[in-house]
Amino acid sequence: MGEVYLAEDRRLGRKLALKILPAEFTRDLDRVARFEQEARAASALNHPNIITIYEVGEHEGAHFIATEFVEGRTLRQTLPPGGMPLGEALEIAIQIAGALQAAHEAGITHRDIKPENVMIRPDGYVKVLDFGLAKLTEKSDPKIDPAKVDKEAATVLRPKTDPGTVMGTVTYMSPEQARGLRVDARSDIFSLGVMLYEMVAGRPPFEGATSSDVIAAILVREPAPISRLVSGIPSDFEWSLNKALRKERDDRYDTVRSFLSDLKLLKNRLD
Repeated sequence: MGEVYLAEDRRLGRKLALKILPAEFTRDLDRVARFEQEARAASALNHPNIITIYEVGEHEGAHFIATEFVEGRTLRQTLPPGGMPLGEALEIAIQIAGALQAAHEAGITHRDIKPENVMIRPDGYVKVLDFGLAKLTEKSDPKIDPAKVDKEAATVLRPKTDPGTVMGTVTYMSPEQARGLRVDARSDIFSLGVMLYEMVAGRPPFEGATSSDVIAAILVREPAPISRLVSGIPSDFEWSLNKALRKERDDRYDTVRSFLSDLKLLKNRLD
């Protein structure tokens, strides 16, 4: 929903990333509102693992967000085909979980956690990007009408977040996201679990020939035990990963803080 340019802040002599909403979308109030919401959500957070927002504005009808420029590569670009060592994967996951904890405590659910939205700097520091799908958690959710759940649009990114609208990237969707139901912080925990599985195993836990097949796997199939794919996996790591990937959100970690605590314990044992 946006075009990103490398720019220069001439006053302070620094590089920055400039995200601009395409001109053809400026008449779409939903897109403009979501663009501005991304800035409000991200700028409200002050965390070293979350990209910093410098400025939000509009110039000659063009809406823009100026953010820090992160040198490095996305997690997708750094993922080796066969997976990475468990300790390295845990270090990345811990930093992502820390960012999500800050977001969740501010009432923000990212809704699109995936390797393309995670940058890794040359020094190993992680930055979580693109809160374009972030939505301030509502205080109370109205009753969901099953008739409004849009199962046919499961691979389509929609500009609204009403019940029945499917948001996110298919491979990393939680089951409730794939069904078009309302999501909460536990959806981000599931997505982080998918990424952690992929970082260690070299393949995502839910696969298929088509997007519909992937969604079916997310909804009804259990992932292959990671200990069968990677030798030497500690049993407590597998337990934690499986808990994050429970299909029923009530069976997952109740908060990312709890997940983060277990990941840190695992990392300390490995160290």
